[in-house]
Amino acid sequence: MSTDLQIAEEKSESQPRATQPQSPLSQSTQWHAGMGAILHENGVAFRVWAPHADAVSVVGDFNEWDAAKHPLQMEFRDPAEADAPPEPTGFWYVDVPGVGVGAEYLFFLKLGEDQVTRIDPYAREVTNSVGHGVVADPTFDWEDDNFRLPTKNEIVIYELHIGTFGKDAAEGQPGTLAAATRQLDYLKRIGINCVEIMPIAEFAGDFSWGYNPAHMFAVESSYGGPQAFKKFVREAHKRGIGVILDVVYNHFGPSDLSVWQFDGWSENNQGGIYFYNDWRAETPWGQTRPDYGRPEVRQYIRDNALMWIEDFHCDGLRFDMTLYMRSVRGDGDPGGDLPEGWSLAQWINSDLREKFPHAMTIAEDLHDQDGMTLTPEHGGAGFSAQWDAQFVHPIRDVLIQQNDDDRSLDLVKGALFARYNGDPFERVIYTESHDEVANGKARIPSEVMPHETRDWFAQKRATLGLALVMTTPGIPMIFQGQEFLEDGWFQDTVPLDWDKAKDLRGLVRLFRDLTVLRLNRNEQTQGLTGSGVAVLHEDHAAKTLAFHRWHTPGVNDDVVVVVNFHREPRHVEFAFPHSGTWKLELNSDAELYSPDFANTSCIDQLQLESKDNKPPTAILEIGPYAALIFSRIG
Repeated sequence: MSTDLQIAEEKSESQPRATQPQSPLSQSTQWHAGMGAILHENGVAFRVWAPHADAVSVVGDFNEWDAAKHPLQMEFRDPAEADAPPEPTGFWYVDVPGVGVGAEYLFFLKLGEDQVTRIDPYAREVTNSVGHGVVADPTFDWEDDNFRLPTKNEIVIYELHIGTFGKDAAEGQPGTLAAATRQLDYLKRIGINCVEIMPIAEFAGDFSWGYNPAHMFAVESSYGGPQAFKKFVREAHKRGIGVILDVVYNHFGPSDLSVWQFDGWSENNQGGIYFYNDWRAETPWGQTRPDYGRPEVRQYIRDNALMWIEDFHCDGLRFDMTLYMRSVRGDGDPGGDLPEGWSLAQWINSDLREKFPHAMTIAEDLHDQDGMTLTPEHGGAGFSAQWDAQFVHPIRDVLIQQNDDDRSLDLVKGALFARYNGDPFERVIYTESHDEVANGKARIPSEVMPHETRDWFAQKRATLGLALVMTTPGIPMIFQGQEFLEDGWFQDTVPLDWDKAKDLRGLVRLFRDLTVLRLNRNEQTQGLTGSGVAVLHEDHAAKTLAFHRWHTPGVNDDVVVVVNFHREPRHVEFAFPHSGTWKLELNSDAELYSPDFANTSCIDQLQLESKDNKPPTAILEIGPYAALIFSRIG
C-alpha cells in the first residue's frame, strides 16, 4: 500500500475543526458570527485571531485611524470545569455601529513594547497588497444563476490567466476581469464549456502568475476586485461556461504577507501562528507552508475554499501542487509526510461534496497516485480529478521529437489507456498548461520550430497534439491561445497575441470542430464521451496508429481515430470494429484548416461489410502528422 493511502487511512476518521467562540462578549452586546469584517444592518463587527497580542483595536477611515476609539475584547469560552476561570480563545471582537460598505480598515495590535498594523487575514477586498482592508459589498444580482457543470465526461477546459487573456492587457498594464468577460463569447463559439482561471487572490504587485497569494480572501485589485469576478462568473454561466478557480494552499506568499508573525509570536524566526515554525515550513517557494495541524489555520483554509463556491458561485477548485500539501519535500521520503495536510484535503473535499455536490475539485499532484481521487471514505484525498502526468509528458515527448523514427507509439498507447481507480475521467489531459509552457519549456509550436512557429511542421504537430487531447478518454484541457498556435513561453507581462486568432482562423475552426465532436454537439456520436478505448492498428515502422472509442457501443456511438506520426502520408489497412456506414467526421489535414495542408484522404464515407465472419477491413490514406475521425452512422 502506498504511503499516501496509509496516511489517509490513519486520518480519515479524525478531521479536527477549529472551535469558534460560541458565547457573546456580554449580555448587552449582540454577537455576530463570522471572521474579519462582518457586515450587518447596524454596522460592522470585526473579529480576528491573535492569541499572543496584548491588545487589539480596529482603525479605519471611520475613526480617523485612532487606535483608542474601537478596542477589541478577547472572547472566552466556557471552561470544562464549573469552578474554573473562563478560557481565552485567542479571538478578539468588537461591533462598530454605523460603519458600512467601502470603509477601509486595519487591525492595530500591541505586542509587548511593539505596535503594528495588519491587514485582516479574512479581508474580502483590499486596496492593494500592502494597503488597507475594505469592507466588501456582499450584495450582487446573480440573476437567478442556477448553472451546474456538465458531468466530467462532457467537459472541455480552457485554462486562462486574467492578466494576459483579455484584450486590454498591454505593456505595463495587466489585463482585467472586465476584459476577460468580453472574451466569453469567443470561448463559447469555439466550444469551451469550462474555464480554469489561474489564481486571483491578491498578490504582490500588479503582475504575477498568481501562485504567490498575499491575501487569500481578496480578489486581486489590479484585476478589478470581487464585484468584477462575480460579474465574470455570472456572464460565463449565462453562456454555459463553468468556472474552476486555482487556489494555492501549499504555501502563502512569500511576499506582502500580513499574516507573517501576525501577532508577534514565532519560533526559530519563522512565520508565527499561521505557519509551521520548524523544518516543515520549507517549500520550494519559501518558508511559508501553513500549519495544517493548527485548528484555526485549518478552518482558515477550509473557509477560503468554501467561499469561492458559495459567495462567488465558482463551479470548482483546482488545488496547486498538492504534493507539497501532503509532504514537505516531495521526494517520497516517508519522514517528510504531512498527514495533517492530507486530512485537510479530505475535510475540504468532504465538506464541498456535502454542501455543493455539483462542485468539482482538481488536484495538481502529477505523481500518478490513485489515492488523490479516491473518496475519503476509502482513505483517499477525495478530489474529483487530477492533472495527469501519464498523458502530458509522453505525448509532448512524441510531438516534439525532431526525428520521426524516435516517436514512440508505445508512449502514445500508455497515454491512451491511463486512468485512476479504473476511471479515465478522474484525470485532466493536456499538452500545454502554464507550467508546461514556461520554466524552461515552451509552447508546442516553439518546441517544434523555435524560430518559425507558423511553419508547416509546427502547425501539423501542434494540431496533432490537439486531436490527441480531444479524442483520448479523459477531461481535455488546453491553455489559452493554444487553439491559434500561440508561441514562445508563458509570461505574466506578455498578453495573448489575438491577431493570431484572425490570421490562423482555420486552425481555430479545427479546434472548434474537435470540441463539437468531443461533446457530441451535433448529436452525431457520443463515442468520445465514453471511457471505452481499444487499439485497432499499430505500425511502429510507419508510425501509424488507430484506436476505437465508445460510450455504449452502437450506431451513433462508435468512433474510430486514425493517427499518423510521420512527415509522409501513409496508407493504412486494418479491421474496423463493426460493419456498417462510417462517416469521416474530421480530417485534420483538410485545406479548410490551413492553406498549407494537403487535403490528403478526401473520402467522405465508408460502407463496410464483414466477409467470411471476419471483421470488415478498410484501406485508408492519411496525411502527414494528421488525424482522421470516423463515426458509425448506420
